[in-house]
Amino acid sequence: MAARAQKLIALVALAFIVFALAARAQDKVPVSVPRRIVSLVPAITEMLFAVGAGSQVVAVSSHDEFPPEVKTLPKVGALIDPDTERILALRPDLVVVYGSQSDLEKQLGRAGHRTFSYRHGGIATTLNTIRDLGVATGHRPEAGKLVSSIQARLDVVRDRVKGRPQPRTMLIFERQPGTLREVYASGGVGFLNEMLTIAGGRNVFAEVSRESVQPSTETMLARAPEVILELRVAGVVEKTPSREPDAWSALSSVPAVRSHRVHLLTGDYLVVPGPRLAAATEAFARALHPDAFK
Repeated sequence: MAARAQKLIALVALAFIVFALAARAQDKVPVSVPRRIVSLVPAITEMLFAVGAGSQVVAVSSHDEFPPEVKTLPKVGALIDPDTERILALRPDLVVVYGSQSDLEKQLGRAGHRTFSYRHGGIATTLNTIRDLGVATGHRPEAGKLVSSIQARLDVVRDRVKGRPQPRTMLIFERQPGTLREVYASGGVGFLNEMLTIAGGRNVFAEVSRESVQPSTETMLARAPEVILELRVAGVVEKTPSREPDAWSALSSVPAVRSHRVHLLTGDYLVVPGPRLAAATEAFARALHPDAFK
């Protein structure tokens, strides 16, 4: 009987160990908390600082500008020009890379460095990434609070514009300043399209199953948007301020131009799928439905 009891106890103990290991895998608990993080993705850099892991970041991409603390950190290239030697010299225990940087990821793996691969998508992708980063960096509670805060702010915007007419909107995120050449607009998938929908607009390219569209002048005329929201990176618009109001005059028959509903929104945060995503969505909503925010 004693032998059977001991065997039963051993089996129960083994079951608890297996259960604990499974729970650990399910929760994505990292093997160790990284203390030296290199981020090549500006959106992820913002997330790291927002969840409280900023002190663990030792280098960022050449395009990082926010939060202000990153300006004093070493720059190690970006998507197409990562400085691999400098990254390795920093002895990182976690390197954040774009999903398309497979060669860099393999090289880092061979050198024994952990990587966190990122591909942007919709709003859910952003929120899930924040959660995953919280777990990976030892800041799970802070990440959870941040996600809840973003979701709550998005819900506020939804409530503000609920029941209001949804104007047909063309969301522009890139073009040559002063001209209507090389125009890029949001397609029907991705975080920009989802932000526009929450803000109370109807994307004129909603049926296009791509994140971006490069419409011709003829296409823009045919789509006849009632509102044009143009997102511009800070510092670009100021270079040609006098020419910007005239650029859209070439499409004077477009309802948005005719009714003076072309809105130029300036700021890097408008095109970064990170912690400031809710603020950007509110900016869209204020332009589309100013009466809802009086």
